[in-house]
Amino acid sequence: MNLMMNDEPLHVDQDVTLSQLLDILQLELKGSALAVNQVIIPRHNWPSHLLQDGDQVLLFQAIAGG
Repeated sequence: MNLMMNDEPLHVDQDVTLSQLLDILQLELKGSALAVNQVIIPRHNWPSHLLQDGDQVLLFQAIAGG
């Protein structure tokens, strides 16, 4: 399956959920948010959100401010 992860091409050999992808990539999750195809995915949905070929995944740090 071919994905875009933070605007970089990424190939994974199997179908994966968001949580599985983050485990594979060993990414830090504290204070992070995820969007798939420009839609924010709530953290409680990461384990069940199955990615599709061609999805664009954006991992970013949540920043609080005023």
